Amino acid sequence: MANHGGPAPHSADLQATSRLRVLGIVLAGGKGTRLYPLTRERAKPAVPFGGKYRIIDFVLSNFVNSGIYSIYVLTQFRSQSLLQHLSEGWQFGGMLKSNFITNVPAQMRSEKESWYQGTADAIFQNINLIEQSDPHLVAIFGADHIYRMNIASMTDFHMTKHAEVTVAAIPVPRHHAVEFGVIEASDDGRIMGFHEKNPDAPTMPGDSNRVYASMGNYIFSKQTLLDLLKEDANDPDSNHDFGRDILPKLAGNAPMYAYNFETNRIPGEAEDSIPYWRDVGTIDAYYEANMDLNHVKPELNLYNREWPVRSTSYPDPPAKFVFDQEGRRGEALDSIVSGGCILSGGRVRKSVLGRAVRVHTGAQVEGCVIMDNCDIGRHAKLQRAILDKNVRIPENAEVGYDLEADRARGWHVTESGIVVIGRESSPVPMAAMLA
Repeated sequence: MANHGGPAPHSADLQATSRLRVLGIVLAGGKGTRLYPLTRERAKPAVPFGGKYRIIDFVLSNFVNSGIYSIYVLTQFRSQSLLQHLSEGWQFGGMLKSNFITNVPAQMRSEKESWYQGTADAIFQNINLIEQSDPHLVAIFGADHIYRMNIASMTDFHMTKHAEVTVAAIPVPRHHAVEFGVIEASDDGRIMGFHEKNPDAPTMPGDSNRVYASMGNYIFSKQTLLDLLKEDANDPDSNHDFGRDILPKLAGNAPMYAYNFETNRIPGEAEDSIPYWRDVGTIDAYYEANMDLNHVKPELNLYNREWPVRSTSYPDPPAKFVFDQEGRRGEALDSIVSGGCILSGGRVRKSVLGRAVRVHTGAQVEGCVIMDNCDIGRHAKLQRAILDKNVRIPENAEVGYDLEADRARGWHVTESGIVVIGRESSPVPMAAMLA
């Protein structure tokens, strides 16, 4: 195997510099077809989550909280909602030029002037950004998952192992091997092979009941990455994807290691806490991840001030709960309620409410995900439903109680019985010239 740029930089090599330079690249161009209709008009990373966040907020928060402030976000399909969110919520000040979160739209820079053909091609088409930045390491992370991760621990692992490539790996029960790309690793964590959705994939070293699933998050030494990208771009038989092409060729032939996500620790969390990671690639998984937030002690702790999940700040008033009469009491139980909501005599249980949701007298909302600006009419009843933005539920309507009737209305219903109502358009305020 050819030497792909030599070993990673280590402490002796970094004496001339004050700090390790890490460039973050977020792959945020996915269509998210399995999340339809939530992705009908937006890319998957822009899908709202947890009341006030977007899915992309989690990876960006992980980068910033880990001390990585130079970040490119690669976008592609249905990116307008995502671009607006990045513009409103993720712009650093211009005083420090090394601190930036910059959107990079697909520019068709390949010879064939094509959209990104795979994860590796997406990076290759923007290889100039890496060359200009001249980092020591490049952290390439996806924007499709809900999780918290101290990336600094992964970079420390990469440096300690003298690795050229480090792949984040999460232990999962062996019977889930058919759902993931599984990493075969030696006792010291060196990656010896990849097994794509193979029920007989090798288990973790010292643990016969679990396998290492690739999280799709990678750290590369800069020169190694540049060499690999150029080599892959010249291979006509390649799919130009890290997981399918580049990394399997390196397995067993280069210093590539699996970083056990289970060892990751977040400041402000208990030592025995279990790192949280959820793939929200389907409606059911997305729904369950939202429901996870309603537990008394949720696995994903949004209230840790030492590791905040950042997002756009809106000038919303506080949530309000009004009327205290029998049969007309505004209340929410085991739920998340975002700013600007008014529960006017309606009852909400085990649900997640986005911004400025109105729940009127006698309405019942149970086990639902309600996004911004929705209006739940008087005495309406909803259960196990996801409402995208700006949806209006009429008085006395029922959602989630008669699934055949819900399908007849044109709403999306999953096999497990979750009803999804797509977003309605909202007007965009425009400035007017004085006559």
